[in-house]
Amino acid sequence: MKKKILILGGGVSREREISLKTANQVKNCLKKKYKVLQSDLVGGFEKKLKSFKPNIVFNALHGRFGEDGYAQSILENYGVKYTHSGVLSSALAMDKVASKKIFIKNKILTPKFIIFKYNLDNIIFLKKEIKKKLKFPVVIKPINEGSSVDVYISTNQNLRSNLIKLKKYREILIEEFIGGREIQAAILGKKKLGVIELKPKRKFYDYKAKYNSNSKTEHIIPVNLTKKNINKVLSFAHKAHKLLKCRGVTRSDFKFYKNKFYLLELNTQPGMTKLSLVPEIAAYRGISFFSLLQWILNDASKSR
Repeated sequence: MKKKILILGGGVSREREISLKTANQVKNCLKKKYKVLQSDLVGGFEKKLKSFKPNIVFNALHGRFGEDGYAQSILENYGVKYTHSGVLSSALAMDKVASKKIFIKNKILTPKFIIFKYNLDNIIFLKKEIKKKLKFPVVIKPINEGSSVDVYISTNQNLRSNLIKLKKYREILIEEFIGGREIQAAILGKKKLGVIELKPKRKFYDYKAKYNSNSKTEHIIPVNLTKKNINKVLSFAHKAHKLLKCRGVTRSDFKFYKNKFYLLELNTQPGMTKLSLVPEIAAYRGISFFSLLQWILNDASKSR
């Protein structure tokens, strides 16, 4: 009898559209071998979970309520096996401040930062803090969003106008801007899968650069780094994966500047769309998309 796989996608985050693309890609691939059912996080998901009784849930959600421990806690409550990281690991990785503190404590370089409790009346004080502890330009972004949602590079002149765009968030992460090259490293369980470099035509690798096929972001693999530096960045990614006690596959975003790697964030549920990086890295290593998904499912089946 075919194993039953429920593919969980959609959700309510800003990354809903990308999650649906990931879910569709996964469904179209897995249906060759498994009995699959696709479900949205909203609109009767728990009813489908009870009636379908899957062997494994493939978590294809991205962003808040899907990648931050919320959906994982529902699945834990039902006692069903699911892919990717668990509740605590997901929550820590999604919280950029919590994860950065762990990285810093364990000697992984990450951009310096300050936290701004949203109040535009304090912008003069904030500018003084930035000049004192960081320097312009800075990167401003929400503490708990993914896929570079609402991320802006801000100068002294446009800081206020960019902060206004983030008024719905109670707290904002303000980071030093690190120049250099965009390097992404993928980890598959205990395996250091590989790295890829991105050359976005936009100012940085933002949401449009990631998911718009017209953005013309160049994907470079193999990466033009020394073997020593490739091993170094993979070791940092693997260390971060272990520190957050992640499972399955993760992708870590780095900037390489002045021969140093700065870890920006770790993604516990990297995309599986046609433009996604982990499948591309896997393909370069001779791992087909189906084999990659099969590994993720097998890892989930052994986890609980």
